[in-house]
Amino acid sequence: MTDNIKDAVNRKMTKDLNGMQNIIVRGARENNLKDVTIELPRNQFIVLTGVSGSGKSTLAFDTIYAEGQRRYVESLSAYARQFLGIMDKPDVDSIEGLSPAISIDQKTTSHNPRSTVGTVTEIHDYLRLLFARVGKPHCPECDKPIKRQSASEIVDQLTKNYKDAKAMILAPIVRGRKGEYRRLFQDLKKEGFARVRVDGTVMTLDEAFEKPLERYEAHDIDLVVDRIVISEDDRARIAESIELALNKADGLLRVFLPDDGVDELMSEKFACPDHGTFLAELEPRTFSFNSPYGACTHCSGLGFLQQFDPELIIADGSLSIGEGAIAPWSGNDATVYYWDRLKALADHYEVDIGEPWDELPEEFRNIIFHGTDDSIEVAYNRNGRETMRFQAEFEGVIANLDRRYKESSSDFAKEKLEAFMSMVACPHCKGTRYRPEVLAVKVLDKNIADVSGLTVKDGVVFFGELNLDGADGDIAKPIMQEVVNRLGFLESVGLNYLTLNRSANTLSGGEAQRIRLATQVGSGLTGVLYVLDEPSIGLHARDNRRLLKTLLSLRDLGNTLIVVEHDEETMMGSDYIVDIGPGAGVHGGEIVAFGPPKEFIKSKKSLTAEYLRGEKKIGVPISRRKGNGKSIKIFGAREHNLKNLDVVIPLGKLVCFTGASGSGKSTLVHRILHAYIAKKLYRAKKLPGRHTKITGVEHIDKVIEIDQSPIGRTPRSNPATYTGIFTEIRDLFTRAPESRKRGYKAGRFSFNVKGGRCEACKGDGTVKVEMYFLPDIYVPCEVCNGARYNKETLEVKIKGKSISDVLNMTSEEGLEFFENIPNIARKLQLMQDVGLDYVKIGQSSPTLSGGEAQRIKLASELGKRSTGQTLYILDEPTTGLHFADVQRLLKVLHRLVKAGNTLVVIEHNLDVVKTADWVIDLGPDGGVHGGEIVAEGTPEDIARAERSSTGDFLREIPEIAERLERDKTLND
Repeated sequence: MTDNIKDAVNRKMTKDLNGMQNIIVRGARENNLKDVTIELPRNQFIVLTGVSGSGKSTLAFDTIYAEGQRRYVESLSAYARQFLGIMDKPDVDSIEGLSPAISIDQKTTSHNPRSTVGTVTEIHDYLRLLFARVGKPHCPECDKPIKRQSASEIVDQLTKNYKDAKAMILAPIVRGRKGEYRRLFQDLKKEGFARVRVDGTVMTLDEAFEKPLERYEAHDIDLVVDRIVISEDDRARIAESIELALNKADGLLRVFLPDDGVDELMSEKFACPDHGTFLAELEPRTFSFNSPYGACTHCSGLGFLQQFDPELIIADGSLSIGEGAIAPWSGNDATVYYWDRLKALADHYEVDIGEPWDELPEEFRNIIFHGTDDSIEVAYNRNGRETMRFQAEFEGVIANLDRRYKESSSDFAKEKLEAFMSMVACPHCKGTRYRPEVLAVKVLDKNIADVSGLTVKDGVVFFGELNLDGADGDIAKPIMQEVVNRLGFLESVGLNYLTLNRSANTLSGGEAQRIRLATQVGSGLTGVLYVLDEPSIGLHARDNRRLLKTLLSLRDLGNTLIVVEHDEETMMGSDYIVDIGPGAGVHGGEIVAFGPPKEFIKSKKSLTAEYLRGEKKIGVPISRRKGNGKSIKIFGAREHNLKNLDVVIPLGKLVCFTGASGSGKSTLVHRILHAYIAKKLYRAKKLPGRHTKITGVEHIDKVIEIDQSPIGRTPRSNPATYTGIFTEIRDLFTRAPESRKRGYKAGRFSFNVKGGRCEACKGDGTVKVEMYFLPDIYVPCEVCNGARYNKETLEVKIKGKSISDVLNMTSEEGLEFFENIPNIARKLQLMQDVGLDYVKIGQSSPTLSGGEAQRIKLASELGKRSTGQTLYILDEPTTGLHFADVQRLLKVLHRLVKAGNTLVVIEHNLDVVKTADWVIDLGPDGGVHGGEIVAEGTPEDIARAERSSTGDFLREIPEIAERLERDKTLND
C-alpha cells in the first residue's frame, strides 16, 4: 500500500471516527426553531446561549434531551415502559450520536415536608445505618449509658413497680410488617399457645386464623405467653413466662396491664437501671423520622405543629376588646355570648376592657388567651335583660378555638379557624422530629439530630475527624466513606452552607438543581448526555467558580454536557459555545454563531460575542442617588443564621443585598422585612422571623414582593388573565358590530365558562388521549382545532382577527395590533419593556419559567398607579436573562426608583450590583459562617472592603477600578 493510499485511508477513518463522536441535529423545528441543523462535539462542555425566548431551552430540552430520553425508554420492554413517563417525539428530522440523556433542571426537589437535604441525597440513610450499628444508647432522662437487662432484672422491675396488678406477658413476634400470617397462627397453636393480640385486639388463635388479615397492611402481632397477677409468690412462674417471651420474640417482651393502661415494651438488651427499658434492638428504621419507630409521637416526625397563634388572634392591638380586638370572637352570632364572659372576667380581675388591647395588663391578656380555674360569676344577657346568672371557669380563647376545631366536622368551619393558626416547632421534640429515646443514642456525644443539624461544611469536618476504636471503627469505615463522598460533592457545587435537616421544599430551584448535579457527579457514570438549565442561578461569583470546576469534572469522566447559560465565566470556561437568536420568539430560532470560546468571541453576527468582547456593556451610573433621606431600620435580626444584625435600608434608592449563597439575604429580606411589613400593612398570616424591632415603616404605603412563583397553577391561567388585558380584550370584542348584533356579552369570549367556549374540549384547546404504555397524547381538539372557542364565537372579528387569533399573538404582535387601544397597548408595552416581547398573550402559565413569571408580575405592577412610596422586593430578577435583557430590565427598575419608590433586590449578577445606589453585603460565608454585615455602602464602598468577596469581583469591573484609582490619587 502506497503512502498516498495509506493517508487517504487514515483520513477517512479519522473522518468516520469524528462523525461518530459528534451529536448531529438535522431539521429541528420544535416551537420557534427554524429548521435548525447543528453539529455538537461529544464529550465536551457545550454552552447554549442567546437572548431570552430565542430557542435555547427548546433545542436543549425539548429536542435533544427529549429524543435521547425517548430512545432510551423505547429500548425497554413494553411492560417496563408503562411505568415510565415517555417524552413526545420532537419535531426534528434526525439526531445522530445521542447517548442516554439526563436532565438536571430547576424544579423543586420535593414538595413533601418530610423530605430533607439528607433524605434527597441519601446521606440520611447512611446516618441511620451508622447510628444503628455503632450508636451508644443512653437513658433519655438521666443520660446514663444503657446496659443490657437480664430476665431476672426484668422480673425484679415488674414485682417492684406493678405489685398485685393483673398483667399479660406478651411476645411481640411481628412488628409493623405486612402479611396474612395464617401459617404463623397454625404453628403457634401446634406449640400449645392459645391467644394472640393482633393490632391491639386480644383473640384466640382460632379466631385469628378464621379472620384473614389485610395482606398489604402492616400489622403488630403479640403472642400471649401468660396471664398473671404479679406478686413475689409467683416469681418463678413470672420468670419462666418472661424467659419464654424473650425467647419467642428475639429478646423482646411486652407487659400489658389492662386495668392500669400500661403497655410497656421491654428488652433484655437495653435498659436504664433507674428508669427502666427504653429501646428495643437498634435498627436503621429506629432512626427514621418517617417511621413510627423513630418519629416523635406528637408531631409524627414533621418537626412542627399547627397551633392557634396569639399574634393572629389579635386583629389590631390598638383596638379594645369591644371594638373587635379578638378577631375570632367578633363579628358573629356568638359575640354576646363571649362578651358576657369577658365582661365578667374583667369585673372579677378589676380591669377596664374598654382600654386598647396593647394597654391591658400582660397577666390579664394571658388569662384571656389561656383561661383560668377561678370561678367567675357570669350574667347572661339577651336583648338588654339578664336571663341567667351562673358560676363558670373561663375557658380561654386558645382552648376555645382548639376545642371548636377538633369537634367540628365542617371543612368550611375548620378552614375559617385555620386563619388563626400558624406552624410552630413541636415543643416535645424541639423540631428534631425524633422520639426522646432515639435522640438518646449517640456517636461521640452527638445524636442523629445533632449530626443532621450540621452544615455540609461542618459535616465534612466532623466525619473527617471521627475516629472509632475496635470493631466500631471497622463497621463505621465504609459508611463514613459514603457520607464523606456525598458531602464532598455537595460542597463542590457551592452548597456547603446547607444543613442536612433543611426541608427540601424550602430549597430554591437553583439549589435543587445543584443537589441533583452533585448526585450525578457521585454516581460516576460515563458516556451520558447531561442537559442543565442555568446551574449558576443563585450562586455568588465566588461559588460559581467551584460549580464550573464540578461541571468540568463531570465532563472529564467522559460525559457530554449541554448547558443553557448566560453567565460570562461559564461561557468562557466551556469547550464550545452556540449562540441562538438573533432575537426572541418569531425573531429567533436560528444558529447565529458557534465554536470554541476563542473563536466564538470573534463573531461579528453574535450579540453575545459583542458583550463578551466589551463592545456592548451595561454602564455604571455617573452618580448614585441620594434617596429621600428616610430609611427603614431593622434591629436585632437573629432568624436562622443572622447574628443579631442592625440593618439600615435607605428609601428612594435601588438597594442590593449581596453575599455568599446561604449568607442570610433571603432570611433578612423575605422572612423578616417583608413578613413584618405585610403583617403590619395587610394583616398577613405569615409571622416575621425573630428580631427586636423595625422602624420607619410609616414612610411607605405599600410593599410588593415580586417572586418567581407561577402566575397560575392551571393551563387556563396566562399573561392576559394575570395582567388584566384579557378583560379589556373581551370588552373590546363585545363592542364589535357582529357581537352587538348577536347580543354577545363579555362572558361569551371567556374559555372558562359555558357559552362561547368549545364544549368538546371545555375551552382547553386540546384533548388528552391515554395511550397505556406510550405517553399520553394531547391532540388539538377536532371540533375547534385548538382555537378553544366554538364556531359562532370565532365569527366575531376585529380587524380580521378572532379572539383565538389575538390570544396566539406575541406581546410584540399584540402591541402593533392594539396600538390605538391605550389601556391594552400600555400593558403590552410594559411586557416588552421587561423583555417579554416573545411571550404569547394567551400562553399557558405552566409553560412559563420562573424568571418569565417574575417579569410578568413586574409588568403587572408597573401598570398600576404608583404613589411614589412603594417598597418593591425582588429576588434575583435577572434569572434566565441575557446581557441585553438585563440591560432592558435595569431601565425598568431604575424607572421605578426615579418615581420615588424603593427597590430591594437580592442579586448576584454584578451588572445589577454595579448600578445599585446602595449595597448591603452579607457573609463572609454561608450557613453558620454567615449572617454578618461584611460591608455596606455604594458599590465603590463595597469594592474597597477587604473582607467582602463581592468587593473582590466589583474591583475587577474596569469602571469601578478606574473610580477607585481616581479616588486614591485624589486622597494621596
